[in-house]
Amino acid sequence: MLVNGQWTTDWHPIQKKDNQGRFLRQPSSVRSWVTPDGRSGPTGTEGFNAESGRYHLYVALICPWACRTLFVRTLLGLEDVITISVVSPVMSEQGWQFGHYERATVDHLHNSSYVHELYTRHDPDYSGRATVPVLWDRENDCMVSNESADIIRMFNSAFGEYSNNSVNLYPPALKSKIDDLNQYYYQYLNNGVYQAGFATSQVAYDEAFDSVFAALDHLEETLNNGGPFVLGQQLTETDVRLFVTLIRFDVAYYGAFKCNKKRLSDYPEISAYLKRLYALPGISETVDFEHIKTGYYSLKSLNPNGIVPKGPELDLVA
Repeated sequence: MLVNGQWTTDWHPIQKKDNQGRFLRQPSSVRSWVTPDGRSGPTGTEGFNAESGRYHLYVALICPWACRTLFVRTLLGLEDVITISVVSPVMSEQGWQFGHYERATVDHLHNSSYVHELYTRHDPDYSGRATVPVLWDRENDCMVSNESADIIRMFNSAFGEYSNNSVNLYPPALKSKIDDLNQYYYQYLNNGVYQAGFATSQVAYDEAFDSVFAALDHLEETLNNGGPFVLGQQLTETDVRLFVTLIRFDVAYYGAFKCNKKRLSDYPEISAYLKRLYALPGISETVDFEHIKTGYYSLKSLNPNGIVPKGPELDLVA
């Protein structure tokens, strides 16, 4: 946690909670936009022009929010346009740390030791949590955004000149449906698993647990009535946002977050859907189960002895 630019306390997964013990997520604090012409976007105070090689993405392979951005970067073929650095899956006392684990890298831009150093580089007086993903502008040496939902829309809308894939994840005709589904699945599934895992009362846990499985039941029914994607034939950002949660469900949320009513293997339509998304070109490379399991099971508040389970075995062959 940074207070006026100074690291003040050891990292802890629970950001805030209400008086019923419900986990409350910190809103993203830096929300400017990259746009095709450099004009400002829907949030933030300034715009950044889309250019190849100008932007750098900081991610954690454990983190579903960060891996949303990796999914879209890969799907659109922007790997050579937007470079990346990857943090370790194991949280240090100062939060996300570079290196120290297979597939984790150094900070390729600044040689920082910790992500929180990026925040104080951007704003020397920054107060708050130092989260990933972070989209960084080399030209102005500043942070563009730390909001994954915005970053995936930037990649989809601003970098068309550089993309080798014509897919539009947010087509005009489907925007309203996408927005509604995103909100529903975010509240009850994407963030719902965290509300179950980080609940500090039985009431809060029970509430979140029931919401998670109601959302999974809803998704199973939706996929049973159409497909191959949530909105039929069109792959959209709703599928991206669902994928990063679903791919972590059996290996992390089922055990570490106590979301253990059912595994995804108990949902035939969701299981088939997950396999279809995982089989998209390059997408499996954005998933690292060792990072995921090691990261979640290294959280001392959830797993004091730090023992990482050997299973489960997964069948992801479409």
